[in-house]
Amino acid sequence: MLTQPNIRYLTDIYFEPGSVSVLHSVLAKYNIKLPLIVTDRGVVKLGMISKLGIANPVLYDGVETNPTETMAIEAAGVYAENKCDGIVAFGGGSPIDLAKCAAVLVNHRSPLEHFSAGLGGGSKITGDVPRIIAIPTTAGSGSELGRAALVTLNDGRKVGIISDRLMPSACICDPELTLTMPSLLTAATGMDALSHCVECFCSPRINPIADAISLDGLERGFKYIVRATHKGDLKTRAEMMMCSLQGGLSFQKGLGAVHSLSHPLGALTAKKLHHGTLNAIFLPHVLRFNINYCMDKMQAMTNRLQLKDAAQVADAFEKLCKELGLPSKLRDLGVTGEELEPLAEQAMNDHCTATNPRPLLIDDFRKLYADAW
Repeated sequence: MLTQPNIRYLTDIYFEPGSVSVLHSVLAKYNIKLPLIVTDRGVVKLGMISKLGIANPVLYDGVETNPTETMAIEAAGVYAENKCDGIVAFGGGSPIDLAKCAAVLVNHRSPLEHFSAGLGGGSKITGDVPRIIAIPTTAGSGSELGRAALVTLNDGRKVGIISDRLMPSACICDPELTLTMPSLLTAATGMDALSHCVECFCSPRINPIADAISLDGLERGFKYIVRATHKGDLKTRAEMMMCSLQGGLSFQKGLGAVHSLSHPLGALTAKKLHHGTLNAIFLPHVLRFNINYCMDKMQAMTNRLQLKDAAQVADAFEKLCKELGLPSKLRDLGVTGEELEPLAEQAMNDHCTATNPRPLLIDDFRKLYADAW
């Protein structure tokens, strides 16, 4: 018996080149007069804050790859100190996730663990959460359309915080904002988007609407990611941003083992491992592991990617990563075997494991880590 809706698309999306210009009208719609801009120093250094058209913006720019509880506490403090009345998340997946965590802490007491999905924390997040307007500057995370945020706690664990209250009230997807992305970041974030499309499509939850969206996103991203990485014109940037958006629209179905494997590694804050790069490494291994448990989905992906048989899907992604210049092994990122040893249990307990099409045991995670190393 279902205890909650499993088909839901409930936020406003502004998608076209130049759409960042609608921010002022969106802020006015929600009566936000002094938003906190949550971003990172890279976005600030590129001079992109001026594109928001906000005079004397209140900034929190301390977000780094794989945001932490400390950052969320800092951002919430800046919000309170300046008496802000809303949040604009401006950047990649990390600033958008961090903005959601900071929004929780504005009117809810820390620690963030209290609100983690593993502890059923979503029900503890009340309606007293500032509105979030999300403006992605990369094409990969899909977080602008998600009700989840990932954060590394002060004790080193990476957890998901999931609540309908964290769904941005609006997201502004302007492909022009992604034109300055370097090639490797384009490739890594693009593979993040593709992994979302693949895992959401293969999730066993029933949602044919999400299936159609994710399958289209897969075909679109697979077709354009190489050109976007090596050429980066507005046409291909827009296609990759749509792929990312479609991955986000499909999150309702849940993800799978690719993300379960990636999340514990993202908690190794000293390594600063990019989530999309990790997903790119794990994706072929998980596809091979799952193939016999979702053959109908594998065949559908085979047809969309114009391959001969389902066994070629994993090979196609391995080949794609080579074309993109991404690493194929965890050791290429400086990850050691010793660092991997304690992570299988964390992956097993990750909130994405439940929607992998093939049930997993802790030894399965150990083998997948070993294969990817």
